[in-house]
Amino acid sequence: MATELTWLGHGCWFVQSNNAAILLDPFLDDSPTAPRKSEDVAPNFILVSHGHFDHVADAARIAKRTSATVVSNFEICEWLGKQGAQSTEPMNIGGTIELPFGRVKMTIAHHSSVLPDGAYGGNPGGFLLTLADGKIYFACDTGLFDEMKEIGRSGIDLAVLPIGDRFTMGPDDALQAVKLIAPRQVAPSHYNTWPPIVQDAEAWAQRIKNETKANPVVVSPGGKIKL
Repeated sequence: MATELTWLGHGCWFVQSNNAAILLDPFLDDSPTAPRKSEDVAPNFILVSHGHFDHVADAARIAKRTSATVVSNFEICEWLGKQGAQSTEPMNIGGTIELPFGRVKMTIAHHSSVLPDGAYGGNPGGFLLTLADGKIYFACDTGLFDEMKEIGRSGIDLAVLPIGDRFTMGPDDALQAVKLIAPRQVAPSHYNTWPPIVQDAEAWAQRIKNETKANPVVVSPGGKIKL
């Protein structure tokens, strides 16, 4: 089947590609915008970008129930292993691993990473997925950085960028990120979960159309994007 992404609210995405189901940054049970709960998803792989509660909250619960393999930095993999995750693939910034669905590279993210119990969460990161249908770049929680241009050199079919501001890039910096990355498509993420990160995604999408060559795709939680 063609690669399909479903936005599950906040920074959580469900990707179906090459007979694999991939869940990014599971925050479902306590999310005010998630259209599904943790018991409603059955991934083969769980990608965790950093240790904050709103990205790792349901990871152990889902991993234990589904036996999904967790892909994250070394510290988070160790922590989730102690929470009951049975299979992990630890990595770090700049590293690449081959998995049954394709290649995963962990990219830079300018953010912080502390786990819910106060444990050190290692380096925050993003993910570059090389799939049979193309490349997806999940910037995850980050500020703008010049190296996004280097990420874009590989040819990005879809970039998923935070636009919420305050804790990540806002609309202005996310627009600059699109200019650096030059993706074929771009989708906003990590916004409208709570009042401090409310943004007008449609207005941002219009700016993308006016100022870049990328095709903006805005979906509501539960909405789908085809690669």
